[in-house]
Amino acid sequence: MGLSRPRCRHWRELVLLASLLACGTRQAYSQISIDPESLLGIKGFRTVLVLQNVTQDVQEYSWHRGANDTAENMIVSYKPPSNTWQSGPMFSGRENVTRTGSLVIRRSALNDTGNYTARVDFGNRTEKATGYLSIQELEKKPDIWANASSVVEYMDPVAAICYTNATNVNWYVDYTRVSSNDRMTISPDLKTLIIHRVSRYDRTLQCETESIPEFPQRSEPLSLSVDYGPDKVQLRTSHIILNGILSAKIGSEVHMECDAISRPSPKYHWTHNGSLVSLSGAKIILPSLSWKQMGRYRCIVENPMTQLTMYREFQIQVHRSEHSHVVNRGFYISGAKVVWLIVITALSGIYLCGILIYILISHFSTRRQRGT
Repeated sequence: MGLSRPRCRHWRELVLLASLLACGTRQAYSQISIDPESLLGIKGFRTVLVLQNVTQDVQEYSWHRGANDTAENMIVSYKPPSNTWQSGPMFSGRENVTRTGSLVIRRSALNDTGNYTARVDFGNRTEKATGYLSIQELEKKPDIWANASSVVEYMDPVAAICYTNATNVNWYVDYTRVSSNDRMTISPDLKTLIIHRVSRYDRTLQCETESIPEFPQRSEPLSLSVDYGPDKVQLRTSHIILNGILSAKIGSEVHMECDAISRPSPKYHWTHNGSLVSLSGAKIILPSLSWKQMGRYRCIVENPMTQLTMYREFQIQVHRSEHSHVVNRGFYISGAKVVWLIVITALSGIYLCGILIYILISHFSTRRQRGT
């Protein structure tokens, strides 16, 4: 009896060790499963039922339609060792098994919805996994409507409506996703967008629905015609303008051109010294600058749609080098001639003074002779 206790204790240790080894062996194998995220398919698209927790020692993969893995329900099977595929009674011609055991269904149809069972034969054991595949049909693209298609920048609002039964709606302005801010508002049901102050960059409007994750449906772009400007009025001339003054020589050719950013194209008007010039258009050419054409010029840019008017002005003056050459508006004399004129005038004055002195001396001499 005294020897039985150590033997019993030894036996219990062996049993415990065996159970631990058996438990470790069971934990080394994780049960196969079908990825839940792959159990959603879209009509007309490819669906892939992905197997998880599959080891390398697979002898055969087989997929079955329904919750049972019977031969009558088999769709297709694949044996990695021999690299062979075999179709079953439920094969429709659109299914295939990948080398990793996943089931591929091409051009998924609504009647593909249902249970699918995967059976994996590891040689020494067989595991099964069943999942329910749901094939859904994408909603058609939503329609979009706006209360106006032609507006004026910063003056007119625009309200757009997205016609859809979806509850998840996103809005895009000029292909950029937008949210409610100080310039636009999206309604609580997400189906109406109001732009309070339209910008020239609000060229297109779109709404997007996402009833099925990762499969958004976006409406056709709705174009907006936004009138704006005139902005950035610029003046280009054939001469340099400094501090609003254009210096040019009499008789020279002067080109003047006005430009602005505007939609639609603006109208241009020119004034000279406050009077409207008969010439219209963005360009004016003075072939031979005259004295009458001197003075202040103003280019007026007008957008009849936005009812905005801008202008730029400058003054044409005679070139500085000509000021010293001018005697009057009809007569010119060069600098060298001016010097000669001064010399001649001085000599003439000396000559006249000499004659005057001579006459005076002669007069007094004659009187003195008469008195003696």
